[in-house]
Amino acid sequence: MSIGRRSNGQGYTGLRVVILGMARQGTALARFLLRRGAHVTLSDLRTEAQLAETCRDLEQFAATTTGGRVRFVLGDHPVDLLTGTDLLCLSGGVSPAIPVVQEAVRRGIALSNDGALTLRHCPAPVIGITGSAGKTTTTTLTGLMLQAAGLTTHVGGNIGTPLIDRLDEVGSGDKVVMELSSFQLELFDRSPALAALLNITPNHLDRHPSMSHYAAAKANILRFQERGDTCVLGADDAYTGAWLRSGRCEIPAGEGQGEVYFPLQAARLGFSLTGELEAGAFLAGTGAAERLIWRRPGLDDATVCRVSDVRLRGRHNLANILAACCLAGAAGAGVEAMAAVATTFGGVAHRLEIVRQRDGITWVNDSIATAPERTVAALHSFSEPLVLLLGGRDKHLPWQTVAAEIHARDAAGQPRVRAVVLFGEAAGLIEAALADYVRSSGASPVPVLAQADLQAAVAAAQRVARPGDVVLLAPGGTSFDAYVDFAARGEHFRALVEALP
Repeated sequence: MSIGRRSNGQGYTGLRVVILGMARQGTALARFLLRRGAHVTLSDLRTEAQLAETCRDLEQFAATTTGGRVRFVLGDHPVDLLTGTDLLCLSGGVSPAIPVVQEAVRRGIALSNDGALTLRHCPAPVIGITGSAGKTTTTTLTGLMLQAAGLTTHVGGNIGTPLIDRLDEVGSGDKVVMELSSFQLELFDRSPALAALLNITPNHLDRHPSMSHYAAAKANILRFQERGDTCVLGADDAYTGAWLRSGRCEIPAGEGQGEVYFPLQAARLGFSLTGELEAGAFLAGTGAAERLIWRRPGLDDATVCRVSDVRLRGRHNLANILAACCLAGAAGAGVEAMAAVATTFGGVAHRLEIVRQRDGITWVNDSIATAPERTVAALHSFSEPLVLLLGGRDKHLPWQTVAAEIHARDAAGQPRVRAVVLFGEAAGLIEAALADYVRSSGASPVPVLAQADLQAAVAAAQRVARPGDVVLLAPGGTSFDAYVDFAARGEHFRALVEALP
């Protein structure tokens, strides 16, 4: 990616940059560029009234810089934004398919985003982490393990704290751990020296035109690695497991995406819940003796801890810990630091977060479950009977597996899910999927309660839940029908539950 004819790769003095989107990523990038003397235009679909405080803060910030100027174009992304523009930067929520971006491509204007520029300008090597599921927990665990090893560590990226405007705080010997989304990665032209691709399963197909397009964006975290770099891949995933074993990334052509093929230049580490690996982290033993193993070629295996000593619930979280062990170990952390975190870390907010235990009922917030696959993982994390809250906005993903899990029975023949409470925009679609499953399978239907919103859903769940149940918010859809993001939805759920009499 050429970032403009007047940028030398470090200095941006006089560079004319347009940023689409004024959320966290866009405003952090604006501060980075203004501090370096760029002339920045920020454009957002929201109105001046909605963004008055953000605009005022950026104007005040620009006044403290030398040469940097800022202006705002609000309510639309007009094509005339591109006049005289050297670089167009997209925030995560902005699709490259919109007209102004397509016109920029036609004109040969360079595209970038905060993640790509962080990787370009970071004074320390970046540890990059992506995947369809588990990337935030793995990023958090990796950062904590490196900190436990006594290393100065910076954690951010798509996890909620952009790093682009904090690079002056990073020393050359520090560790920088970044969560990266497919939206960021689709504009990357370089890869982190240490990169993890945890898994690739259907997600964001409301944004990506096909699974091939989505997978190719994720694969950019590996595409530009070189010999001497290291990649961490999930051995149990259909995509990444095949790449780990073959040493090649292969993605078939699909809508909007040609065939992708490239050899993996980096050294490969794997992580697995199901079998031993030549190098990486995996589970060994059975029952009470099951343990996490860290294996490095040419060295003795190291036991991190027993599975029974891990605080996080769910087998999927064991995979996240194993991935973090690979990353932290490759970055210099010892097994003692891995164990210290694996046996004490209780989870990230909105990820199987226990909100309250009341009258024998446990209320759990897994608002991060914004895809059906994440709902299935959440269901697998509990042996107790469940009252499941499903809904939000659909992402054009299949609900059949969720329907099958909802109607599954435990070893005693009892329903795993006693009731489903639906809310939000996708409620009707999900109800139809559940009914289709019952018709096709002959399963006994699970009671379904359709509610107008999350507040009504919590009230309905309280009415049907019994002592010993877990009430689980694992919606399977995004929050954007009613909330700015999954965290806002989770905070509202937490407040509703805490207010229950």
